[in-house]
Amino acid sequence: MANSKAYYDKSSQPVRPKKFIGQHFLKDESIAQNIADALDYTKFSKLIEIGPGTGMLTKYLLKKPIELYAFEIDRDSIAYLKEHFLNPLDNQTRFKIVAQDFLKADLQEVLNDYNFGIIGNFPYNISSQILFKTIELREVVPEFAGMFQKEVARRICAESGNKTYGILSVLTQAFYKTEYLFTVKPQVFNPPPKVDSGVIKLTRRENYKLDCDENLFFKVVKTAFQQRRKTLRNSLKTFNLSDNLKSDLIFAQRPERLSYQDFVELTQKIAQDAV
Repeated sequence: MANSKAYYDKSSQPVRPKKFIGQHFLKDESIAQNIADALDYTKFSKLIEIGPGTGMLTKYLLKKPIELYAFEIDRDSIAYLKEHFLNPLDNQTRFKIVAQDFLKADLQEVLNDYNFGIIGNFPYNISSQILFKTIELREVVPEFAGMFQKEVARRICAESGNKTYGILSVLTQAFYKTEYLFTVKPQVFNPPPKVDSGVIKLTRRENYKLDCDENLFFKVVKTAFQQRRKTLRNSLKTFNLSDNLKSDLIFAQRPERLSYQDFVELTQKIAQDAV
């Protein structure tokens, strides 16, 4: 395994973070190492890092026994990564810089494999989109770790009954066990964001295939939370529920009271009612 220290020079001119793509470069070594150590590298052989910037996290990931694919759209960051992290001794076989938008990329074509982890210090403005794409890729992503705005990280991991519990919570927890790892203060970034950050880990559930129509499940969850202060009897009117079904006690609940398992049961009932 190549030694990343041989081609990482902290004295080099830094890349200027760009506000329009949400760059906040991590400066703290211990936090970078803790994020890198969050995943179980026995579950996959390939790892996607989203938004590596100047490689603070990258250099710790390169110490892991995996192939690393760094998705970066900033040309300055790409040039920096190529100069400092592409080690000619390993012929670039373990580390590849992918100059593509992760959200638009054909990952099967890039990786030529369909089982990989995802990690990163995510730009706040696309972090929820990254999460939703991970959920879409759940069959091939056993683990995920990343930095979000703290409020979003807490929402993803919130339990039912919590005021922050919502669409992100239900759709993520239906397929992954969520764990809030630690909070990160603004001063460890350049430039410092205006809010705290939170690092979370997702571990795919052993039984991640839902016992219901999954497309209908997504629709039910999203529709229910669009009017989260209303009972399900009112928020789900667009499903044209029968009077008999609406009399079920579950429809007297507000959506934040239901666990993802309850939403699976709710979806089953709506599907049966439509038959």
